[in-house]
Amino acid sequence: MTLFGEPAVPSAPQERWPLSGTLALFAAGWLVLSWPWLSGAVTIPWDAKAHFYPQLQFLAQSLHRGELPFWTPYVFSGTPQVADPQSLIFSPPFLALALLDANPSFRAADAAVLGMLALGGVAIVALFRDRGWHAAGALVAAFAFAFGGAAAWRIQHIGQILSLAWLPIAFWLLTRALERHSPAYGLASGVAAGLMVLGRDQVAYLGVWVLSGAVLAHWLDWGGGWRAIRADLVPLACGAIGGALVVTVPVLMTLLLAEGSNRPAIDHLGAGQGSLHPALLLTAVAANLFGADGPLQNHWGPPSPLWGSVDLFLARNMGQLYIGALPIALIMTAALRPAALWSREIRFFTVLAALVLLYALGRYTPFFRAAFAIVPGVDLFRRPADAVFLVGFAAGILSGYVTHCWCQGSAGPVGRLRRTFAGVLVVVPVALCVAVPIAKDTFHLAHIPITVAALCLAAALVVIAFLPLLAARSTAATLVLVTLVMTADLRVNNGPNESTALPTETYDVLRPGSGNPIVATLKARTAETASDTRMDRVELTGLGFHWPNASLVHRLHNVLGYNPLRLGAYTSATGAGDHVALPEQRTFAPLFPSYRSVLADLLGLRFIVTGVPVEQIDPKLRPGDLKLLAETGDGFVYENPRAAPRAAFATVARVADFAALLRDGNWPDVDFSRTVLVEAGAPHPETANRVPPAAGRVRIVTYRNTEVVIDVEAAADGYVVLSDPWHPWWQASVDGQHVPMLRANVLFRAVWVPTGSHTLRFEFRPLAGLWRQVKALTGF
Repeated sequence: MTLFGEPAVPSAPQERWPLSGTLALFAAGWLVLSWPWLSGAVTIPWDAKAHFYPQLQFLAQSLHRGELPFWTPYVFSGTPQVADPQSLIFSPPFLALALLDANPSFRAADAAVLGMLALGGVAIVALFRDRGWHAAGALVAAFAFAFGGAAAWRIQHIGQILSLAWLPIAFWLLTRALERHSPAYGLASGVAAGLMVLGRDQVAYLGVWVLSGAVLAHWLDWGGGWRAIRADLVPLACGAIGGALVVTVPVLMTLLLAEGSNRPAIDHLGAGQGSLHPALLLTAVAANLFGADGPLQNHWGPPSPLWGSVDLFLARNMGQLYIGALPIALIMTAALRPAALWSREIRFFTVLAALVLLYALGRYTPFFRAAFAIVPGVDLFRRPADAVFLVGFAAGILSGYVTHCWCQGSAGPVGRLRRTFAGVLVVVPVALCVAVPIAKDTFHLAHIPITVAALCLAAALVVIAFLPLLAARSTAATLVLVTLVMTADLRVNNGPNESTALPTETYDVLRPGSGNPIVATLKARTAETASDTRMDRVELTGLGFHWPNASLVHRLHNVLGYNPLRLGAYTSATGAGDHVALPEQRTFAPLFPSYRSVLADLLGLRFIVTGVPVEQIDPKLRPGDLKLLAETGDGFVYENPRAAPRAAFATVARVADFAALLRDGNWPDVDFSRTVLVEAGAPHPETANRVPPAAGRVRIVTYRNTEVVIDVEAAADGYVVLSDPWHPWWQASVDGQHVPMLRANVLFRAVWVPTGSHTLRFEFRPLAGLWRQVKALTGF
């Protein structure tokens, strides 16, 4: 048989092969590639630890304390966790982990992520088996999917990884539902798709279009017209029901949160700044060509100072497309015979790969502009480069299919013209990998990745040449060879690096038992100052990327945090941004112009921790405004002695224009120890205005995530003020009777109580609150 003959294109499915051996080889490769994280030597860094791991800790700790995790008081003074798409509450692997362990380790959290990628790979193996494609192709596709491209290089984006992992599972179940007209598989595919959609990110959004396209492609390929559609109505209806049961409530909650959040409208220009630069396509051939794995100063790809201005906002690991030399070489050889990738059984993935790549390139092609203007939902997302997750999925399937074609045997010798074309397909990308760094004067940074890429590509071409010969003699040997080649390649080129793996001690402050001096100081001081009305808040600013959400782990009441989605009024009032890793990221607002301000005091912000002297962050401070309590290797701890208690009784109510206060920051000159600001229409303000000062006493009896109970002794009518953020899903009752909960002092909660002894209860009831809002919006 001639080497480098054309890949065969089988006209009919082959016999199904045993599943267990193939899965065992995939499991072995998965274990090797995952071991650096599973061993605990390194951990998935950046967002995986700074953002998602604290969410997991909060979820686990809450459940094991017997509290609902639907609201957290530990970031941004309080926020509706149940509506946050990144809270992990609705993620089955993380919810299971939280239920099993009150203190999930870094290793356990990483294993959950890697395990989900493994399940996605298993679904791809099952898909190949159902279609009668060779087991070697299944392994190539599964490894490329789970450890290639964005799945490897952007593994720290946990939400998107979870959405990606559910996609092949939903796709496989959907194909079974359509091909077998099975309501059970339809229901299962809908549930899997719903779990994907729960990511509520762009990967999930694009995944929905992939599944919709798969249904359309099935109908077109079948050619049965209305009869074909009618046969699938029941399975698809079951899928719609399954998906709706999973996603309706969480998605509605997120939509309502987003409606009142800080999220700005996204225009085409802003979205285009998250496009994949065309030069980054070279990373499909040469992993780490642009130095994405090492020190930031050595990164020279777009965008970076060494590349030059391109007006893009992308992290350095967002443009990594490498899924392995063997898969890329396989796709190159398939181009020798276009029918190999345009046969009926694979063309859906060929079209998909082209479309998601065009989408990822964003502003660099007309396709994204048209999609942004026409396709519903595209304008909800700010970074078309997220589509590279699906590029890896589609390219992995294509490379696996071409493996299947080669393993079925060669169709004969290739002429000189095609050999020349094959050489061009291989040489041109490698030549560009050399030419681009020379043009940018960065060849000294790129020569090692280029050399490694050339060697891996040459080895892959040799493997392809012998695939038909080996597959004809021994399927087992072929599977072992493919597993060894893919595992070795991806371990070398997509293995642990600065973007995907850092030493576990880097994140020691995020361990519940951390002995960090700042954490120890804050825990001790907040315990000392606590009382039946006082629960002092803290702020963590400029201490590093992983610090802002540490309060979720250590149950510190933080006025800031790390989250791109926040309550809009709170953001406007406090100046809270996505992140405060760096001192310059702490911005102030008209209503909170300084740590010496009315709102800082009303929030009960007593302890402020900064990575630099606080005057460098807040130049408005005067000597004596804050007291320096401690200085550690991490930063400075200050005390604000004017911080107000969490709960108080106000005997004077004053109507105020909250919108004007947010805009201008001009607080009225009142005594907030006995006065509360309310909006026009609040009940009984005139009564409260007539009562004398010191007419009531409050005591916090219970303070839990979703429940706050306050005992009230009122010598006269007045308002109980709780300095936690107002949100419509909180409800109040006095002595068991529902009462209106007012928005007070711009941000907080207040309840009018009559003279006497009372029990005031605040309860966070998201389902009831959601229903009220939906009824108000729909007019039910």
